[in-house]
Amino acid sequence: MANNNGPLETNPEVILIGAGIMSATLGLLLKELQPDVKIEIFERLDVAAAESSDAWNNAGTGHAAFCELNYTPQKADGSIDNSKASKIAESFEMSRQFWSYLVEKEVLTNPQSFIKSIPHMSFVWGEENVQYLRKRYDALQKCHLFDGMKYSEDWEQLKEWMPLVMEGRDKNQKLAATRMDIGTDVNFGSLTRCMFNRLKELDGVNIHFNYEVRRLRQDRNKLWNVRVRNLTTGEVRLVKSKFVFIGAGGGSLPLLLKSGIHEGKGFGGFPVSGQWLRCKNPKVIEKHQAKVYGKASVGAPPMSVPHLDSRIIKEKKELLFGPYAGFTTKFLKNGSFFDLVKSVRLTNLVPMLAAGMKNIPLTKYLIQQVRQSPEDRLEALQDFLPTARMEDWELEIAGQRVQVIKKDEKEGGILEFGTEVVSAADGSIAALLGASPGASTAVSIMISLLDRCFHEKYKSVEWQTKLKQMIPSFGKSLGDDAELCNSVRAWTSEVLQLNVEEHANA
Repeated sequence: MANNNGPLETNPEVILIGAGIMSATLGLLLKELQPDVKIEIFERLDVAAAESSDAWNNAGTGHAAFCELNYTPQKADGSIDNSKASKIAESFEMSRQFWSYLVEKEVLTNPQSFIKSIPHMSFVWGEENVQYLRKRYDALQKCHLFDGMKYSEDWEQLKEWMPLVMEGRDKNQKLAATRMDIGTDVNFGSLTRCMFNRLKELDGVNIHFNYEVRRLRQDRNKLWNVRVRNLTTGEVRLVKSKFVFIGAGGGSLPLLLKSGIHEGKGFGGFPVSGQWLRCKNPKVIEKHQAKVYGKASVGAPPMSVPHLDSRIIKEKKELLFGPYAGFTTKFLKNGSFFDLVKSVRLTNLVPMLAAGMKNIPLTKYLIQQVRQSPEDRLEALQDFLPTARMEDWELEIAGQRVQVIKKDEKEGGILEFGTEVVSAADGSIAALLGASPGASTAVSIMISLLDRCFHEKYKSVEWQTKLKQMIPSFGKSLGDDAELCNSVRAWTSEVLQLNVEEHANA
């Protein structure tokens, strides 16, 4: 992808900051809804999807809530809350529909370059965890979004599902697993770059790499004055626009604070870094073909849910375990160690201090993770793979996440695990903060942003009709309509070249 695409338009209708999956999704949605819209995109690095969207940096590749146990918490009365899992599963189906629409329009030409079928599994050990997983399975059976899920405590069945995980394991150990065959592996780095390759070919769209946004302020005419600096030449330019979207991953919070909007006051960020163990033994890699998620340690952030993950990256099969969490003051993998300090304002100091005091267990957990030795990391891996050997694995640096800290009247400040769109009252600017589940639900997040920031157009017959063309379930609930859910899954599976056989009920 070329560093720059076309001249810099100083008066576009839309500015997108950050060349990740969120900006790519919003850019294509807007061009489909309003083909003549002029969009300028600015990215501080020299390539798209180099931070949170990149495959090596992304802790979750195809979140559908099939296997992620942190989306189904156990309530005080012992029951399972599956509301978040259902919401995420439905949101991921929306993403699949939009991608399928783009494939049918030949905007995206090779779905196999970014999505492939792979089973999603949850795996636990110990009597208490087995009871939890059994309850979770029973709860999810009540929702057709999870039709086809299998549950087993049988040793031979588990060995068939995940031979590498069961190799060398104590047969007296109490175990259980669930399996969803309709799971997928999504390479969001590849998908994002495919989307930007299409965007740069469209009239009225210019993508500028090696450009950093230095300042943004709204003037009396309600236009956003955005100062951008060419990091190659040092040249500073002023660009004015009616609407700005800040989709810069960990870099979104500092830019939101720079905007000065009232809605952004009180927001802070808590950075969490990550590392993987990457398998370098081809024989071991070939023995595993699934995404197997376990339970997170007490105090661990959601992005640190341990999983043994088969992925396809650059057409090569990889096997990762982790991620191991860590702490750094950087907000981006390619950021500055001063990012956290620079993000502190008088308006967010109290929320950040309050959230810090109430999350001391998390701080302790991150410190423990940072201090881990190679032997400690291997021990965690051997919970999943009893026969794992240190010489078969190497450490790989993962991505950077910034968890949202926000004001709270009762608590002073709370740490939120998830994503949040913060927008100005007039809808002229919006920023996406947070992390998981992020990329997998990009389409539903961006559609809610369209409603919030382009409300009149969003409600128009033209936009509503077009949105229904792009996303057949738009305006309906897949969670309430089993027939629609099965139909949509069958269509997207066929278009995306996934396992259509798994949708026999469609």
